[in-house]
Amino acid sequence: MMNARDVLRRKADPSVITIEPGASVLEAARQMNAHRIGALVVVRPGALGDQVAGMFTERDVLTRVVAQQRDPAATVVGDVMTSPALVCEPGTALDDLRSLMRERRIRHVPVVERGVVVGMVSLGDLNAAVYEATVQSLTVLEEFISRS
Repeated sequence: MMNARDVLRRKADPSVITIEPGASVLEAARQMNAHRIGALVVVRPGALGDQVAGMFTERDVLTRVVAQQRDPAATVVGDVMTSPALVCEPGTALDDLRSLMRERRIRHVPVVERGVVVGMVSLGDLNAAVYEATVQSLTVLEEFISRS
């Protein structure tokens, strides 16, 4: 059974784009646009590495900034982020992760090992993993049938 670690190994760029809680929403939106992503992991520096403080997503921009008519340049991420963030460990099974994401209606989950962010799994990553597993299964079945 595949897990979050397997997904991270397959990603072309496993790096995670982060932001600190004191950054402005405008800065966060610019980072999201520059990297063409829909979420940032909000981190506080820790002794062992960056610790997850929350998540900042496109939905947060819409519901907690735009809809409330807040000034993005004057609003800090820490005031409008989603916290606490749902996180998983590298060994988390993809089926379990998919269920959690569906139940909580979220599209991005940071992967944390010993409290430190080591990656991010998105709904797109899960879909790609399912597709890849399906193609592999079909290939095996086709080979089996052709030998019979």
